[in-house]
Amino acid sequence: MAALKIKKGDRVIVLSGKDKGKTGEVTKSFPKDAKVIVSGVNVSTRHRKPSQGNPQGGLDRVEAPMHVSKVAIATADGKPSRVRFEERDGKKVRVAVKSGETLNG
Repeated sequence: MAALKIKKGDRVIVLSGKDKGKTGEVTKSFPKDAKVIVSGVNVSTRHRKPSQGNPQGGLDRVEAPMHVSKVAIATADGKPSRVRFEERDGKKVRVAVKSGETLNG
């Protein structure tokens, strides 16, 4: 399987779905499933009954994984861009297609 073009710590913009247009940071990446978890995006609410471990019960809000094709890297000016791999100074680096800037990591 090819390397994911989006990694943990990247700033991304959501391209589709209920959170379209929101930006956030990738907190976790699942390369085998081609999914990422973005902070503050795709939040699902779970109603919990009171239990011994959680006597209060209540609502649990958790960020759910979303497919990597639904997000794009945010460039320095805050616009979405695709990512390509290039060879620079003998190293394989990630490059934003729109701006040509090298992405850290």
